[in-house]
Amino acid sequence: MTPPIRIAITGPAGQIGYALLFRIASGQMFGQDQPIILQLIEIPTEKAMKTLEGVAMELDDCAFPLLQQMILTSDPAVGFKDANWCCLVGAKPRGPGMERADLLKDNGKIFVEQGKLIDCVAAADARVVVVGNPANTNAMIAASQAKRLTPDRFTAMVRLDENRAKTQLAKKANAPLTAVSDLYIFGNHSPTMFPAFHLAKIHGKPAPDVITDTQWLRGPFCDTVGKRGTAIIAARGASSAASAANALVDHIRDLITPGKIHSIAVKSNGEYNFDPDVWAGLPVQTTTTGNYEILKNLPMDDFAHQKITATNAELIAERDIVKSMLA
Repeated sequence: MTPPIRIAITGPAGQIGYALLFRIASGQMFGQDQPIILQLIEIPTEKAMKTLEGVAMELDDCAFPLLQQMILTSDPAVGFKDANWCCLVGAKPRGPGMERADLLKDNGKIFVEQGKLIDCVAAADARVVVVGNPANTNAMIAASQAKRLTPDRFTAMVRLDENRAKTQLAKKANAPLTAVSDLYIFGNHSPTMFPAFHLAKIHGKPAPDVITDTQWLRGPFCDTVGKRGTAIIAARGASSAASAANALVDHIRDLITPGKIHSIAVKSNGEYNFDPDVWAGLPVQTTTTGNYEILKNLPMDDFAHQKITATNAELIAERDIVKSMLA
């Protein structure tokens, strides 16, 4: 029988966590032949732990064959112990009118401690995926604390932006979602990110040849994708939850599937003129389970260069805000 893998998840009783856990336990993330152990880490309050107990009861009641064990804890050292995958979902959510700098200050210290603990107690093959915003910079903070785990083990999620962008192109072209391919996200998971429509294809044709409205592509399309999170907060009074959980399933599933090409935020190493020490959304191809190569030398026009310059500047500014937290 295939040995189980251990998946540590922070914030499992929150909205994203609740939308995520049942999909992991059903095999949608790691496959139908991979047993799992869920290591669920909540904040140390009576209310949070009681809510987590209720979520665990529901997971039990689903009778998922792949779910071999659950560990419920408020101690991150216990939760991250021997974990193969660490999904850092829990973070202070962005509220209406909240600035990213405020999030960085509030959440940065959390990711300092989590990065240190993961490096000390997680499995030798541990991979870390950051969802809590500002995700790119939080991943950089966590990775900076690691002495054992290399920077490539730390990624942040821009798959939600990729999914949003694909849907917008499909709707504009009146095409099925499956017709859209080669759409990659460059830069920050923020309104500055660049959904590289000039590389995208619809029914195998360049997207700008199918959608000839250049003004829409450069304006409303980029704005809609970049500000979708804010629009959802305005509409439902809370941050994206189910769509974020879905994107995390996509992120990890493609990261363990050799040959898959997708967008993730990684240490840039200078590709596409990003600062070499920021975590930037980039197109990658999965090589072996959990490993990837950045797709290099994709063509960039003047508009793309302008967008990448802007999102790179934001990533550098965020790094400057948290420089005291970087080991």
